[in-house]
Amino acid sequence: MHTQLNPVGNMNLLSQTEVDQLQQSVSSELHQLYRNCSLAVLNAGSNTDDAEEIYQKYQNFQIQVLRRERGVKIDLKNPPTHAFVDDKIIRGIREHLSAVLRDILFIHNRYKIMPGTTEEITDATFDILRNANAILPESEPSLITCWGGHSIKHNEYKYTKDVGYQLGLRSFNICTGCGPGAMKGPMKGATIGHAKQRNKDGRYIGLTEPSIIAAEPPNPIVNELLIMPDIEKRLEAFVRMSHGIVIFPGGAGTAEELLYILGIMLNEKNKDQQLPIILTGPASASNYFNEIDAFISATLGKEAQSLYQIIIDDAPKVARELKSGLAKVLNHRKNTGDSFHFNWSLVIEKDFQHPFEPNHKNMAAINIDFNLPTAELAANLRRIFSGIVAGNVKSGGIKAIREFGPFEISGNKKIMSLMDKLLASFVEQQRMKLPGSEYIPCYKVIEG
Repeated sequence: MHTQLNPVGNMNLLSQTEVDQLQQSVSSELHQLYRNCSLAVLNAGSNTDDAEEIYQKYQNFQIQVLRRERGVKIDLKNPPTHAFVDDKIIRGIREHLSAVLRDILFIHNRYKIMPGTTEEITDATFDILRNANAILPESEPSLITCWGGHSIKHNEYKYTKDVGYQLGLRSFNICTGCGPGAMKGPMKGATIGHAKQRNKDGRYIGLTEPSIIAAEPPNPIVNELLIMPDIEKRLEAFVRMSHGIVIFPGGAGTAEELLYILGIMLNEKNKDQQLPIILTGPASASNYFNEIDAFISATLGKEAQSLYQIIIDDAPKVARELKSGLAKVLNHRKNTGDSFHFNWSLVIEKDFQHPFEPNHKNMAAINIDFNLPTAELAANLRRIFSGIVAGNVKSGGIKAIREFGPFEISGNKKIMSLMDKLLASFVEQQRMKLPGSEYIPCYKVIEG
């Protein structure tokens, strides 16, 4: 299949330099990044979460940006056919392709060398979001981030829709990691709630990054797609944009997200921050949350537990609690003079900002011990789960595991025992990979 299409919006107008950058060479780093992210968007709805498998399947896929007098065209050769209906690309996928073009070019041209201080990284995160028009100062502050697994059971997926529906009825907008499962369900439910309230301006924001987008391609509900440079800036964007966080059942990635937000909120400088955090799922997910809660209690302590509440099988209560929490969030920001749409006053230390490269050397070097400050321990635990996500679904991580074997993670004997138990429960509940896929652990827990 060979087709050409116009980008949507102002990405139809690129400078000569921008076009040249994408055409320099099909083997150039920028072009390869652009190609892989575009392929992920075109492959939305696929039944695999193995990024390397996707790239291998579509080795003959090609994409080029062509210069035209009245703008540019995107030239596609051998794209996934399910991105088209009657030989015409699906409108939502066309919009997502344009978002890829926008973010890849902007980040490349503005941040070839990413700044290193915490303030500069936060400024860069804000700059990328503003360029994508994701921060709307004149809109009602009502954005709820929903985290959870891409591999969840049907009843859990239905529950995420129920929660999304209740949030939509209360005019909340939804932000997720943009993929399937618990990332799609809340958005789908919110569309019905918004429709009942005749809300035609519902926002369904999908935040992703290049290494995860192939394994978790944007679901069709996403109407604002943003590609951040790496997982750390993606996570920072989530928490600074949000007015509340809901965490559904998930696997290693969900544990990573929970540890990220807890580690930040445990910082003494953030003790006055207001950000409701709710862990929720259907009754059948009770054991899952008991495991998570026990792990947090035993590793980070009761202070960390006090930062969230667990609500089981009660979607209306989740929405009501977030509505109540929103009033506290806005009151705090009024009193401190902070922005309603980007939480500048939240302190995020460098351990949570600087990219962690999940290779065998770095994974083995992670320090896990009770002697660490609690926030630092949370940051290091977060890195372990980030590495497991890479080994499970990210192309680079999968290649590394195939070549060198599983990551070895070690540390305090008690913590390693708790982690081994938690990870084993994720495997038993099929939360590491999509159902039907044989899971071979990408990690080996070594008790210190």
